[in-house]
Amino acid sequence: MKTLIVHAHPEPTSLNGSLKDLAVSTLENAGHEVRVSDLYAMGWKAALDGADYGPAASSPLQVVRDSGRAFDAGLLTQDVRAEQEKLLWADTLVLQFPLWWYSMPAILKGWVERVFSFHFAYGVGEHSATKYGERFGEGTLAGRRALLSVTVGGPASHYAPRGINGPIEDLLFPIHHGILYYPGIEVLPPFVVYGADRMTPEEYPAVAEAWEQRLLTLESAEPIAFRRQNFGDYEIPSLLLKEGLEPAGRTGFGLHVRG
Repeated sequence: MKTLIVHAHPEPTSLNGSLKDLAVSTLENAGHEVRVSDLYAMGWKAALDGADYGPAASSPLQVVRDSGRAFDAGLLTQDVRAEQEKLLWADTLVLQFPLWWYSMPAILKGWVERVFSFHFAYGVGEHSATKYGERFGEGTLAGRRALLSVTVGGPASHYAPRGINGPIEDLLFPIHHGILYYPGIEVLPPFVVYGADRMTPEEYPAVAEAWEQRLLTLESAEPIAFRRQNFGDYEIPSLLLKEGLEPAGRTGFGLHVRG
């Protein structure tokens, strides 16, 4: 197995840093190949702008079209091309980050915005009266799987179905479904460490053991059963879920998970 770990925390000795290091050693000891993109250590440029597209950039800037032209012409900046090559190399992606303001850190969101360019991660496949592109289960990154490893400051009860912050599955849905599944990546249930801000040194070994066990099941674990776009569940081109397919009592994001 070839795994790309994208790590987003500014402090190397943080809990996130420890989990990233443990992932590297665990997977390598199991015989897997591992590459790491440590975004803060790399000084990753988070803000997308016209400089990303070189001579393919238009005036006024048109992000979608310009990123596609730059990708097609091989004009994306070297840092972006290097990350795209890592994604194509990997069969597994691990995103390691703290949940900040109900989402990923800005530097990681910037990695997504710059690396997941038009014609690379989206805007691929047939667009017709019967097919709305290759996405949500299809696309350039199909055949790969991904796992979010997320640290959360509050206790698990705050992120339970009746918790004040909302279910953790809902908070992570835009990442799971809208970022990873969109270009075809199968998404595994997340590894979430709750109460990270108050974790004591005595509590870390149990977390580390649980993390090691999750890492060793990356190849065998069942992914979240998201519905595929072009396989009969949705009306084309409205992309509304067909009547009668919704599980009883389920609404919102849960409609897009089978079963």
